[in-house]
Amino acid sequence: MGFSDPQFWVALGEIILVNIVLSGDNAVVIALAARSLPPKQQKMAVLGGSGAAIVLRIILTVAAVKLLTLPYLKLIGAVLLLYIGIQLLMGEDEGEDDGEPKASNLAAAIRTILIADLVMSLDNVLGVAAAAKGNTLLLIIGLAVSIPLIIFGSTIILKLMERFPVIITIGAALLGYVAGEMLVTDPSVHEWFEHHTAVEFAIPIIGAAAVVLIGRWLSSRRAAGHAHAGEGPAELTEVGGGDAHPPKGH
Repeated sequence: MGFSDPQFWVALGEIILVNIVLSGDNAVVIALAARSLPPKQQKMAVLGGSGAAIVLRIILTVAAVKLLTLPYLKLIGAVLLLYIGIQLLMGEDEGEDDGEPKASNLAAAIRTILIADLVMSLDNVLGVAAAAKGNTLLLIIGLAVSIPLIIFGSTIILKLMERFPVIITIGAALLGYVAGEMLVTDPSVHEWFEHHTAVEFAIPIIGAAAVVLIGRWLSSRRAAGHAHAGEGPAELTEVGGGDAHPPKGH
């Protein structure tokens, strides 16, 4: 199947369409990870993260069929995605030692994009691989053409987040929902969930709620901790001031 074959272009269109439909949550991750960066670094994170994620997705797609049959892989991915969703909702990155916002680091933002995209693409790549029908060249071209579409989607979501901050919470909840979907489809537990459809339906919803509730709780605790730490010096100054300048008449 070459460039002159009409089936090549039909399959290429299928790959692009499938990737657009399946990459909405990936665009949300990119926007969430880049939202706290300065405007110039936001563009770099979106471009770099999207490009590198597509390369990883191509590699993953080639091995998708074998990878997705491994037990516990999706369970691990689901836990990792829950963690990423909570961290993104908190708006800070690991290793906060100097008071800098976690998501303000370009390398950290790109790393988060790559990890989240890799985890979330475990299911997505099956649809793309099916549309490619084993043609690696077609796969690469289709995913490469999809890059600007994902970048455009991420950019739009970033703008919306600036105007409507509630979208940040919705995006984090989406990651929790996707994590729940991944968990119930892992080969090691999928058969059990098929016989307990009510639980299977509830797990993604629980995942979405868990990310939002835990993320908000940790964020409020951290804010309270910062506020408490900020009160210390003021209290010391006030006490010190009282000792240094006792009221007259005593």
